[in-house]
Amino acid sequence: MPFVIKKMFVPQKERAASFLKRELELSQRDIQRYIAIGRVLANKKPIAKPSEYIEGEIEFIHFEPISKGLAPHLIEERFVVFDKPSGMLIHPQNRFTEYSLIDELKAQFGMDANIAHRIDQETSGLVLCAKDKKSEVDIKMMFQERDMKKKYLAMVHGELKDELRIDAPLLRYDDEKSALVRMVVKVDPSGKESLTFVKPLKYFPDTNTTIVECSPHTGRQHQIRVHMFHMKHPIVGDPVYGQSENSVVRYLDRELGIDERVKLSGAKRLLLHANELEFELYGKNYNIRSSVNFEKICQENMKI
Repeated sequence: MPFVIKKMFVPQKERAASFLKRELELSQRDIQRYIAIGRVLANKKPIAKPSEYIEGEIEFIHFEPISKGLAPHLIEERFVVFDKPSGMLIHPQNRFTEYSLIDELKAQFGMDANIAHRIDQETSGLVLCAKDKKSEVDIKMMFQERDMKKKYLAMVHGELKDELRIDAPLLRYDDEKSALVRMVVKVDPSGKESLTFVKPLKYFPDTNTTIVECSPHTGRQHQIRVHMFHMKHPIVGDPVYGQSENSVVRYLDRELGIDERVKLSGAKRLLLHANELEFELYGKNYNIRSSVNFEKICQENMKI
């Protein structure tokens, strides 16, 4: 498990900040951050502030990344790209998460390395990661300025013959009275500008599904998933958008079996793959493509 509890003994009453700085060689900023997120405990309870006095046994919860051997797709001087499998988290959900992509990145490239953007847990594909804090700022700015072109592959329900320009604003749910609040996002006139371009690539008449290439101009949460559902071509395997409220709740509560999920959504996993990244960085143009055979993955996951 990447989060490890380090037990330490404070022989006499001392301010927490002074002890942690001396014993762990942490900066004042890191000390404040760790205390703010509850990583320093005295008598099994998180301490409230760096100036608090501590004595006796304390516990420090820290992150120790582990590697399971996921090889990078591309390694450059200032950044690295992983081809993330479906099901892998980008970051830990909590300190009990046993493994995520950040483990591989930091285990292989050091604690200053960081992930520069996110894709959903069930979405597979390319994830761009910075090797150091300076490149992290540069890469995140590139995403913010929309200088990054991303292309996704998706298997969607129905036959899509023509290219689409989906200009539909997206709004995060804020209705706590509804169980569907956990669906997170919906198309709404009061939402944020959201634009996706869709191009059909191949139709499969036996399953009435189409592989499409999706190019999001904006980067909203669940953007491609919600836009395709909005156009009545939901992504095959999506356990949320396009499903009944009861099925969504059962999926989120991990009560939906694989066979039932295939019958309801068409596949064992969300058939969405981050396939291509195109950008200019540090004076060089990059066009990075996944080596995954997406059509084969679709065929394997659409079978019970």
